[in-house]
Amino acid sequence: MRTTSLRRYGVATAALLMTAGAIATGSLPAHAATPQSKGGWERTGPFYAYTGARTLASFAPGTVLKSRTITYHVQGIATPVQVTQLLYRTRTQTGQAVANVTSVIHSPVPDVTHKVVTYNSFYDSLNVADSPSRSIAGSTSPGAQTFAEEQLAFTSLLSAGYDVNVPDFEGQVPHYTIGPENGYMTLDSMRAVGKSSALGLGSNTDFAMMGYSGGSIATEWAAQLAPSYAPDINRHLVGATEGGVYVDPAHNLKYVNGSTKWSGVALLAINGLERGFAMDLSPYLSTYGKAVLGATKNAGIGDAEGKYPGLTFQQLVKPQYANPDSIPGLAAVLNKVNAGLAPSPTIPFQILQGAYGVGEGTQPSAKYGTGDGVMVTGDVRSIARRYCAAGNAVQYTEFGALGHTDVGITWLTTAAAWVQARFAGVPAPSTCSTIPAGNSLAAEKPVPVGTPAD
Repeated sequence: MRTTSLRRYGVATAALLMTAGAIATGSLPAHAATPQSKGGWERTGPFYAYTGARTLASFAPGTVLKSRTITYHVQGIATPVQVTQLLYRTRTQTGQAVANVTSVIHSPVPDVTHKVVTYNSFYDSLNVADSPSRSIAGSTSPGAQTFAEEQLAFTSLLSAGYDVNVPDFEGQVPHYTIGPENGYMTLDSMRAVGKSSALGLGSNTDFAMMGYSGGSIATEWAAQLAPSYAPDINRHLVGATEGGVYVDPAHNLKYVNGSTKWSGVALLAINGLERGFAMDLSPYLSTYGKAVLGATKNAGIGDAEGKYPGLTFQQLVKPQYANPDSIPGLAAVLNKVNAGLAPSPTIPFQILQGAYGVGEGTQPSAKYGTGDGVMVTGDVRSIARRYCAAGNAVQYTEFGALGHTDVGITWLTTAAAWVQARFAGVPAPSTCSTIPAGNSLAAEKPVPVGTPAD
């Protein structure tokens, strides 16, 4: 999610709040004594690479491999706030051990809560240069500025004494929309936070999670995978708040088809699936499809949003593959990233979702109904109801007159209060009894080549 109005509203305010908060304390956190790293925003470099003698697979997930302390930057401008960045061991969705980076922004009020907010950014990119760790360390590249739009969501939490953990959850070879991998990397970032001697927080640190739009992918998958993959983290999760939620990618692909603003995001998602699952879609693509997907293989959200008005999936493929489920293997891959097929979480949720997609140039789907312009509202209702059925308190709020961008602004300015209430032990509110019925989130099934689009 990237818009001019959001950038104007959020960046300057957040920068002022963060700087004022740090100065008001009269001192920086104790972590500032750690030697500074210069030039930390490099796309690649010594810090981002693991070069040890042991194989990565020999380390437990969440093991800290390196750490450094740097100055927090807003659009390349240094602030007094300090950040510890951790290189840690995690995994891809295929099980490969890899190294990844997370950034822990220190509260200017030192050692107050020993509680951490994991903030999952909507940086939405296939380019590693756009990751939050580069933005935080001073990058001024256009793609890295997406994270600067989001700081309003957590400045009040920093001022209240909470540290904020921001993982590069798409990895160092970004796998956009690969939910399981995004979840693993988020959970392992929290393990790393607890294990880091530089932070000194310990394994009993409590966490809350936040994420809007692309950040909701990592948030929901981390919550769903935590009971089985990271029970050590799950028992310390107090809740998660998200909005503009990506649930069933197959539905989203059809919903944004031909839209004026959001159709180009499908290019990022398709490239992400192809990269993350080592697929070769070229035999099924049209000449135009090969060209436009090739041009966006390393693109970010700013390169796609509003740049391909009217683009359809059918333009990308040969005529006989007009139905995505007719492409060999694609239905199986889409099912692997369908959050509706994943296990239910065991924590409270706050979910904000828009339903006025026509205001952002996306007409309702004949099959799946309305959405916020890019996310399908009926899908979000269904996953919220499933979380409720599993016994979780879910506060679901639907905005019938707002689209994805406007709900994003609402979420950015209100989610922190929900997080603080969970940390304070206030019982989580629930609207489970009033959530409308939604769409089926059943698995996609392969169809014969030549089947028309539905």
